[in-house]
Amino acid sequence: MMLLDLFLIFCSTLILVICVLVSIAFLTLLERKVLGYIQIRKGPNKVGFLGLIQPFSDAIKLLSKEQIYPVMSNFNLYYFCPIMNLFLALILWSCIPFISVNLNFNLSILFFLSVSSLSVYTIMLAGWSSNSNYSLLGSLRSVAQTISYEVSLALILMSYLFLILSLNMIDFMKYQENIWFFYLMLPLCFMWFVSSLAETNRTPFDFAEGESELVSGFNVEYSSGGFVLIFLAEYGNILFMSLMCTLLFMGSNLNFIFFIKLSFMSFIWIWVRGTLPRYRYDKLMYLAWKSYLPISLNYLLFFCSMKMFIFVLLI
Repeated sequence: MMLLDLFLIFCSTLILVICVLVSIAFLTLLERKVLGYIQIRKGPNKVGFLGLIQPFSDAIKLLSKEQIYPVMSNFNLYYFCPIMNLFLALILWSCIPFISVNLNFNLSILFFLSVSSLSVYTIMLAGWSSNSNYSLLGSLRSVAQTISYEVSLALILMSYLFLILSLNMIDFMKYQENIWFFYLMLPLCFMWFVSSLAETNRTPFDFAEGESELVSGFNVEYSSGGFVLIFLAEYGNILFMSLMCTLLFMGSNLNFIFFIKLSFMSFIWIWVRGTLPRYRYDKLMYLAWKSYLPISLNYLLFFCSMKMFIFVLLI
């Protein structure tokens, strides 16, 4: 029985990984189409039917290109950082709640915080091991940004956790059957979304890939397979943070409506990229440490005291 359970968990995890990778491929297609409409130009809709073959032709093109290794790079770290980056992005998905249980466990929120903070190291080492000034600058900016917004993300998340008094993601669905947290915690929801944008290094906070001054950030020395793995990890994180937004404040059961909400949140990520210009770096840090930190701490005290008050009333 134990072997059968392990086999079923392995099969369901494999299906999950394959589905995530396919959804990443079509997210890139959606992004290019939406950006095409926003910028009033053609998106990639000429290849086959509605451009559905485009993501796969892109993958074949990128993987068939020549792999370049800088002579002065620290080869082992340079080689394994993109692999670890994608591995961490995919292992994050094991903590999402399933109706069929899979790997759903009681401390899934802690798992999410632990694994998402590990990706900082792969970005830092990817930039450093290339032994290029541009990639080192990009990785340093990315790490400073990610660490800053991890603090605000954790504090905002604690306010949600005080409401449900649990570390299991599936409880967010149970507590939002009658009313979404979006209506109860509107400012925190917007703060979570902006912090998620900064955490995933997306526009208007894409300072690690500031093309105008840093060429392409920490991945400037990567080509072919290495670049593809970093690219997949970035879009995998975008999808996962969209899922977290849906779970935290648009809660519903794992049904068809849930996936529509997830698609809508992913679309907003793209919409923001096509609409907003890049922020200034000092303003980004000011936003994290002098705006979001005190506000999230105040909200945390408010929800903590509110929960204590309800607890005293019940007694």
